[in-house]
Amino acid sequence: MASAATTGMFMGNLTNVAFMLGQKLGSRSNSNGIPSVFLITNDKSEQESLKSLFAREGWRFQPFESVQEFLAQPRPLVPSCLVISLPDRNALEGQKQIARERLEVPIIIISTQGDVQTSVEAMKTGAVDFLVTPFSNEILLSGVREGFERSRMILEREMEISGLRNCYASLTRRERQVMVLVVSGLLNKQVGGELGISEITVKAHRKRVMRKMKADSLPHLVRMAVELRPARLAIPLEQQRQPV
Repeated sequence: MASAATTGMFMGNLTNVAFMLGQKLGSRSNSNGIPSVFLITNDKSEQESLKSLFAREGWRFQPFESVQEFLAQPRPLVPSCLVISLPDRNALEGQKQIARERLEVPIIIISTQGDVQTSVEAMKTGAVDFLVTPFSNEILLSGVREGFERSRMILEREMEISGLRNCYASLTRRERQVMVLVVSGLLNKQVGGELGISEITVKAHRKRVMRKMKADSLPHLVRMAVELRPARLAIPLEQQRQPV
């Protein structure tokens, strides 16, 4: 029915990242906000060397031996950066998988071979940097700091989206239907005609939508809807005529 269609198409288009981070960010375990550096490598000597380097910066450090082991861990709730030091093809495949599942963790790839094709592919997939050994510690540290900044912006963005999701979740079925039609540009009378309700009832629902969404104007509500991907809100008109 209309309520299921509205909720499913709207909320289903939002990322799992926003949901999970919105539930967990601000928790006590996240209160100190110390950035985290993750490392995927099967080279123990490299692991120890980088552990010492990052410890001097005061950053948390956690090594993994595989992409699967990294993805099995809980999502980081602080700014973070992942360094992947694996054979080139494995590094690229791992980067692609992590980029899909852990958007909030920027990636730096360390390679022993500097062919242009591999580096270009890595950067196109979103790597913060592609470093070819040997390189200076400062270059790596600079890349990690850039990763932290990207991660911080992503986390802040996901918190904003989570807040909008929570506001939207507080709307009733009918309020969501009204919101869909209002932000599409229909007048109150037209909304009432589509939903089979009076213009006065539409105004009442619209007022509650504005209050629950914390929107101070219609353009503000439209911007919120854009953030929540309103194109996914389309409801077949034959499904919209339901009792209040």
